[in-house]
Amino acid sequence: MIAESGHYALVLALALALIQSTVPMLGAHQRDVALMNVGRSAALAQLVFAGLSFIALITLHVTSDFSVANVFENSHSMKPLLYKITGVWGNHEGSMLLWVSILALFGAMVALFGNNLPLSLRARVLAVQAWVAAAFYLFILMTSNPFARLATPPIEGRDLNPVLQDIGLAVHPPMLYLGYVGFSISFSFAIAALIEGRIDAAWARWVRPWTLMAWIFLTLGIAMGSYWAYYELGWGGWWFWDPVENASLMPWLAGTALLHSALVMEKRNALKVWTILLSILTFSLSLLGTFLVRSGVITSVHAFASDPTRGVFILGILVLFIGGSLTLFAGRATALKQGGLFAPISREGALVLNNLLLTVSCATVLFGTLYPVIMEALDFKLSVGAPFYNLTFGPLFALLLLIVPFGPMLAWKRGDLVAAAQRLLAAGVASLVAIAIAWA
Repeated sequence: MIAESGHYALVLALALALIQSTVPMLGAHQRDVALMNVGRSAALAQLVFAGLSFIALITLHVTSDFSVANVFENSHSMKPLLYKITGVWGNHEGSMLLWVSILALFGAMVALFGNNLPLSLRARVLAVQAWVAAAFYLFILMTSNPFARLATPPIEGRDLNPVLQDIGLAVHPPMLYLGYVGFSISFSFAIAALIEGRIDAAWARWVRPWTLMAWIFLTLGIAMGSYWAYYELGWGGWWFWDPVENASLMPWLAGTALLHSALVMEKRNALKVWTILLSILTFSLSLLGTFLVRSGVITSVHAFASDPTRGVFILGILVLFIGGSLTLFAGRATALKQGGLFAPISREGALVLNNLLLTVSCATVLFGTLYPVIMEALDFKLSVGAPFYNLTFGPLFALLLLIVPFGPMLAWKRGDLVAAAQRLLAAGVASLVAIAIAWA
């Protein structure tokens, strides 16, 4: 009965997402306050039902109900309680349920804490958020049902992969998903602003805290995953350029650029078009990472699935949201007014250079990750490893680290590079001495 209740709650969450995706958007178009407020109620109710569905799956794992296929394939009655719970997201179906639960959580947080937003903007943000949620609810219900029953319940389960029974992996996926899915808010704000046709410094002030929160969680998730791979898999380094880990690094790089770009937009009302584009690209890279991990197109020690049906479904989601958002951006970007001007040597100029290096670094990782996949589709077998990234990504990031100290020392609009260098001289000498000692 618990499994059926969890499945039913997921269906109700889908129904609420469909309501949330249409009614508030219609209300914003017609300036109907009552219809716009439906988005807030639907977002909160959606979180309740998504949360109940996730709690149901946790209960099934804790009670070792092996009549449910997901529990049978990923649990064991003698497994410690901690790993029974974390085993919920140690598999494809459970991790996708965690994904949509976090998506519902962020939508509810906007509904609860977005009272300072214009009502029409909040309504559109919640509607766009529900578009994404509805697509993933459909994906779970049609291809990845975590509550499917077995015709003949077995006595014992198969257990979770021993490599995944680790405290690092217990915390790594939720942190990673809070980062991945958190960028959906930046995406929703960007699409809502493009639909509304109003993008200004206030928009950047509203979107930056959500971006920062997602970036912090993604940073923690990547750090934990890297440490786990270091001591558990014996990769011999903190970053092994595994394709799945690259999939999380790319939105981190784009999200870091977005944070800095939003700062320029908030302070100087500049870089509007670029900030909107980064908001779209950052979440698009999160969706791409989801596709790479779950489609089977790449081989990795911790890729989740290799079912082509699931891969095609997620590819459809990618085409719909990435293609649709970029098409909307192309149609509306030319109508955006340019912001304030600034000299190349200024804090804004340093942040633009920062963005340039981060986005080129991200493009380098994207190329290195996807190139083998493209060549394999053309019947050419090859791999891209650490030497490629060391020669391309390494110098770019070293240059970025070199210029980072100068940015905060420069004034807005027009700065003095010589004066900034003089103020940094003592710190530069100290750092060179520290590097020399460490090298020795």
